[in-house]
Amino acid sequence: METFDLTVLNETIKEKSKFIDVLKSQISAIIVGQEDLVDKMIIAVLSNGHVFLEGLPGLAKTLTVKTLADSIDTKFHRIQFTPDLLPADILGTLIYNPKDASFEIKKGPIFSNIILADEINRSPAKVQSALLEAMQERQVTIGNDTYKLDEPFLVMATQNPIEQEGTYPLPEAQIDRFLFKVLVDYPTEEEELSILKKMGTITEIQEVKPVVHTQDILQARKIVDQIHMAENIQKYIVSLVLATREPKNFGLSDLSGLIDFGASPRATIYLAVASKSQAFMEHRGYVIPEDIRKVGRAILRHRILLTYEAEAEDVSTDDIITRIFESVPTP
Repeated sequence: METFDLTVLNETIKEKSKFIDVLKSQISAIIVGQEDLVDKMIIAVLSNGHVFLEGLPGLAKTLTVKTLADSIDTKFHRIQFTPDLLPADILGTLIYNPKDASFEIKKGPIFSNIILADEINRSPAKVQSALLEAMQERQVTIGNDTYKLDEPFLVMATQNPIEQEGTYPLPEAQIDRFLFKVLVDYPTEEEELSILKKMGTITEIQEVKPVVHTQDILQARKIVDQIHMAENIQKYIVSLVLATREPKNFGLSDLSGLIDFGASPRATIYLAVASKSQAFMEHRGYVIPEDIRKVGRAILRHRILLTYEAEAEDVSTDDIITRIFESVPTP
C-alpha cells in the first residue's frame, strides 16, 4: 500500500512541481551563476522560511531577490536599512484625521509578500525587534491592533561582511529565525565573462514578468508536507543536530573546545522541512540523505556559535559542519 501511495505522490509532485523549472529558467536568463543562491531562495519560498544573504557588494544579491520576486505574482518591497530608520517606517503608523477626530492606519512596506531588507545590520535594535515579530509571528502590531500578514511572507535580508562601521550586530534570536544563511561568493571566470557579455551595455535589463502564481506556491507547500521521510532519515537529522551540541558522542572530541553553543531545535525542524522542499525541487516524493546535506550547511551555519579558541585557530562553522557530515553515519 505504501509503495502505491508513494507512486501516486511521485506522479503528483512531477506534475505540480513543473513551475520550479520554469521559475529557475527565467531567473537564470537574468542572473549568471549563483545556482546555490537561487535554489536556496526557492526552497525558502516552498518552506515558508526567511533567508539571510551575506556577501560583498556587487555580487547580485539584490538583483537575484528582485528577479525572484518579479517572477512570482506577489507584492514586493525593498527596504533600505539605515541608522535613522524607525519601526514606523517599516510597519506603518496611526495618522490623525481631524475631520472625524479619529486615527487611521497607514500600513508600511512590511505589508507585502517578499521583503528585501537591504543591509539589515545598519539599523538599531528597535527596528530589528519590530521586524522580528513580523518574521516569527507573521503579524504586525500598530497601536492596539494586530494585523495578519498575507501569505506567502518572506524576508530576504542582505549584509556586507567586511564593513563594520555604522552597523549593529544582529541579536542571535533574530538570526535564528532565518531558515538559511547563504554566503554569496565571487563568480567563476566563465561566469564573469558571461556577466560582461550580458550586462556590459547601458541598455536596460530584460523585463521580468510573473511566471508563477501565488496559488502555485501555496499548493506546493501542502504537497511538500506530504513528502515521505523515513524514520532512519529523521534519526539522521537528529544526530546531525546533536553532534553540534555533544560532538564527543560522535567521535569528535576535538570539536568540544571549539563549539560554544550548538544548534537549536529550530535547526531540526528546518532540516526536515527544507529537505522535503529539496526533494520537491527534484520532483521526488521522498527524502534521501543527499537532500539533507544539500540544505544542511546553510541551516546550521548561523546556529553554531564558536569559542574564542576556534576564532584564534581560524576554524569556521563551515569547517565544523564538514567534520560533522563526515563523522555522523549516513543511513
